[in-house]
Amino acid sequence: MSELLNFNYPPEPATDRVTLFADVILPLPLPKLYTYRIPYEMNDEVSVGVRVIVQFGAKKVLSCIVADIHENAPADYQAKYILDVLDDKPIITAPQLKLFKWIADYYMCTLGEVINAALPSALKLSSESRIQLHPHYNPEEDEIIFAPQEEKIIFALQNNQALTFTEVGNLLQIKSYHKFIKSLIQKEAIIIFEQVSDKFSPKVVKKVRIAEHFVQEEGMLEELFNQLTPQPKQLDVLLNYLQFVPVHQDINLNYRGIEKNALTNNPHLSASSINTLIKKGVLEQFDQIVSRFPMEHESQQLPMALSEHQLQAKDEILGLFKEKETVLLHGVTGSGKTEVYIDLIKHALDSGGQVLYLLPEIALTAQIVTRLMKVFGDKLGIYHSKFSDNERAEVWQGVLSGRFQVVIGVRSSIFLPFHDLSLVIVDEEHEPSYKQYDPAPRYNARETALMMAHLQGAKTLLGSATPSIESYYNCKTGRWGLVNMTKRFGEAKLPEIELVDTRREQQRKNMHSHFSAKLLNDIEERLKRHEQVILFQNRRGYAPFISCDECSWIPKCKFCAVSLSYHKFNNELRCHYCGYHERMPHDCPACGATTLRSMGFGTEKVEDELKLLLPEAEVQRMDLDTTKKKNSYQQIISDFESGRTNVLVGTQMVTKGLDFENVSLVGILNADTIINFPDFRAHERAYQLFVQVSGRAGRKGKPGSVIIQTRDPLQPIFNKVRSNDYQTLYEHEIEERMRFGYPPFTRMIRVTVKHVDDKTAENAAIVLAKDLTDRLGKQQVLGPEVPYIFKIRNLFLQEIHIKLPRETTNLKSAKGQIAQAIFNLKLLADFKGVRIVADVDPM
Repeated sequence: MSELLNFNYPPEPATDRVTLFADVILPLPLPKLYTYRIPYEMNDEVSVGVRVIVQFGAKKVLSCIVADIHENAPADYQAKYILDVLDDKPIITAPQLKLFKWIADYYMCTLGEVINAALPSALKLSSESRIQLHPHYNPEEDEIIFAPQEEKIIFALQNNQALTFTEVGNLLQIKSYHKFIKSLIQKEAIIIFEQVSDKFSPKVVKKVRIAEHFVQEEGMLEELFNQLTPQPKQLDVLLNYLQFVPVHQDINLNYRGIEKNALTNNPHLSASSINTLIKKGVLEQFDQIVSRFPMEHESQQLPMALSEHQLQAKDEILGLFKEKETVLLHGVTGSGKTEVYIDLIKHALDSGGQVLYLLPEIALTAQIVTRLMKVFGDKLGIYHSKFSDNERAEVWQGVLSGRFQVVIGVRSSIFLPFHDLSLVIVDEEHEPSYKQYDPAPRYNARETALMMAHLQGAKTLLGSATPSIESYYNCKTGRWGLVNMTKRFGEAKLPEIELVDTRREQQRKNMHSHFSAKLLNDIEERLKRHEQVILFQNRRGYAPFISCDECSWIPKCKFCAVSLSYHKFNNELRCHYCGYHERMPHDCPACGATTLRSMGFGTEKVEDELKLLLPEAEVQRMDLDTTKKKNSYQQIISDFESGRTNVLVGTQMVTKGLDFENVSLVGILNADTIINFPDFRAHERAYQLFVQVSGRAGRKGKPGSVIIQTRDPLQPIFNKVRSNDYQTLYEHEIEERMRFGYPPFTRMIRVTVKHVDDKTAENAAIVLAKDLTDRLGKQQVLGPEVPYIFKIRNLFLQEIHIKLPRETTNLKSAKGQIAQAIFNLKLLADFKGVRIVADVDPM
């Protein structure tokens, strides 16, 4: 949509008719909704959930969502008119609006921030202020005195239809150009308008078909062949078309035609002959709106028949759903949880409902989509951040219309406009990837999915081989149902896990760079047997940092308190927090020495060294650096599945639910960095990572092995991993958390204070912590303290941790007290520039 919108809507005539007002959600971090007046002629068009265009402030025109309609004019300001309505029907459903309000309330953010995160960019509008000559202004007749700068603007507008504000500033080469625009408006020489463009546009393809009378009238097609016999190139085009569209078998097939590209991309056909046939009227060309997803086919196969063990789990889940809204499926890796999910999805669709299938990683989506497409065909929609704006908008519209009955996607899928949801599946529910960190809303998709299902009367199934302590606690206390799957599918057995003491191996000179002799020999053996290997290193890049051998200089980020990681492929040093990067220096900037050494290792170095140590290995890497392009996940997984690569090196991406039948060995290269982390969830996370990545081995009957390299093989967590003893881990962790007051016994809120000056950040945090302590109590407020990474993006950080006992705290009241304390701090003159972020349930 593109149109010019006047800021001043014509006034309504005096009348007794009802004047309506709309509260709208602007895509801005505003604490309150804004009220606009609905023009009388739009009364029937404006409804809750539609997008409308409004003027906000002096220059902005924005699209926003109508949240409420009433007859109450705002008391504190004069309501402006809504300028236009963009939708015939609401694009936000009633359950969605309730969910968005809950997200804003629970995660302490604004509705505008939620809407901004929820709507695909293609469903938002872009606007830019522009000026043009007033329609009634006549330079030959109107005797208006202009300043020289105004004359310059008028002259430019006589040669251009319109100018943006930026272009006016560039034209006059001054900063204070707005006064001349204002003056020209008052002199009625120009008007301001906003060019608003609706970004979403459907995908259109050019198609061709044989003109109708040639296929409808008997004998016409044969006569056409005779006419084209002297023109062999044109005849080839027609014959090629009929191979794609056999109209002699069914003339109705001709109506669909084929994409023109199918003919023009054929090197054996003449493009000019195709166009000649179109000009002659033999072929007719037409446009057709098509899906952006290559899934327009019926389902090809039924779900795989469930084993006795899977069938029992499914029946238990359905039985528990009769009593409880939420069930946790605790199944060991390779137990066949996905097949149970598929059967439950089919059951939900047969009942007429919609299904959301959440996954923590795009990489997982890429593999599981293929399996689901074969069962659900074009009922399946996919939603994740690697899709273009238009693709995401198409899925949004498809869910709204009911075209997509099943959606598989990552955390942002919880924002989609489901209106008849009956089942939500959250796979790998323990994953921290479900948590959004920046910007707001800082929501957890697992918790939000639970509320989403509750609001729509749907059931939620959480699945994991290594459930979060909080989720398992909810089952143990009877709040949720619990179903266990303790056996792997088919004949597959859990892999054998072996520890390699790298400290001892170094002493015996059995380490080849970062690989033990045991790991290298086992990789070589697997490759000889034409089996595959996964290697896990929880750090990307070539090396965590570089250092000068002479003076110990280490390059640091200019904007964050971290060292720069070395990325060999691009020969650069990169900050993994803010993205700052610089070229790798040839010599030390501090002392001039050329002895710069890379310290530690990341996935890029593992890949490089493995290629040198085992030249016969076909190695591929899967981390954030290699998966930036849209289809890179799919390509890496496809290459590994097909055997084009036989060793996959990766970060946490390779640990999460990937299913490769030929993987018989998994290597964990540096286990200690995962265990020794300053966080109360460190042991839980380490167990989850080790068990999950180990579970990639031996999934289809082949015996699997796992080699964990560590400098501390006596670490207790390894015994739990080797025996797959989740229960002992849970009992230990839940006792520790009860003793020290951590979730699930408390709710935690982390308040981060940020400022460009470290002393200002510290003083603001001290004042805020005192106010919070006065409001909530000394036992509930910890800090302030300087975090491990104390500066990010040029802002110094201070953190305050708030613990709220779950059983005795009124959460809504406590959040109100926190919000008030933050508001009070911002009123203080000394802390005007301080930024404060509240993160509810930090991970």
